[in-house]
Amino acid sequence: MSHEAPNLDFEGSTPYEDYVKADVLTHLQHTLSDDPGEMVFLVTTQVMELWFTVIVHEWETAARALREDRVDAATEALRRSTYELEALNASWKPLARLTPAQFNSYRGALGEGSGFQSAMYRRMEFLLGEKSASMLVPHRGSPRVHDELEKALHQPGLYDEVVRHLARRGHAIPDAVLARDVTRRYEPSPEVEAAWTEIYAGDADTGAARLGEILTDVAELVWRWRNDHLVATRRAMGSKTGTGGSAGVSWLEKRARNQVFPELWTARSHV
Repeated sequence: MSHEAPNLDFEGSTPYEDYVKADVLTHLQHTLSDDPGEMVFLVTTQVMELWFTVIVHEWETAARALREDRVDAATEALRRSTYELEALNASWKPLARLTPAQFNSYRGALGEGSGFQSAMYRRMEFLLGEKSASMLVPHRGSPRVHDELEKALHQPGLYDEVVRHLARRGHAIPDAVLARDVTRRYEPSPEVEAAWTEIYAGDADTGAARLGEILTDVAELVWRWRNDHLVATRRAMGSKTGTGGSAGVSWLEKRARNQVFPELWTARSHV
């Protein structure tokens, strides 16, 4: 057994630094107040953005696999995303017990900044079927970001690809659903509900049934994310106007009521 010490002598930076870019990541924090809590808030928000990026990657991977009817590959990407969603949701822990006084001590540093303006979170929402062209407006001043969001707006969402896959597998999905305007919010369909009812009433080991369950896991974790956001905001600022001029808690309450992949939930009443 070798007991050699690790190599410590490198030309230039370390291979770890070259790959991870840790020095870049750990020097992106520029606080605007003297309150030590602002560093926690800033780093936690940046960590959330990184998780958004990974989750978007997984859901786009799943969507591509579904276009090719590779349901196992899609399911695996979605399963990975559930672990990442759990890590994302855990990011609320450092912020979940903020008192109004603690948040107010550095809230002014945010100015008009708000998580509502996160482009990567918006891409997540678009993939979930929560489409709205108006959500591109805040990003008009950032051409690359705006172009990426506009592309995402016009692409089918993850659930669109799921429903199209079900149609190709013989389920009776109407043309109005398959050819819908994908730039608009997904609306529930009785026929899609009937397809999921048929799937859940059948063999639980089919690819479609496994896909339905992992999508339900994703939907539940997204709901938990929204609810945790609501609770953390309610604790930190009550019903005051949110950062960036949003409606704050009332807007988050409305978001938390929206079901992701709605027919997967309603179909269960008919099995």
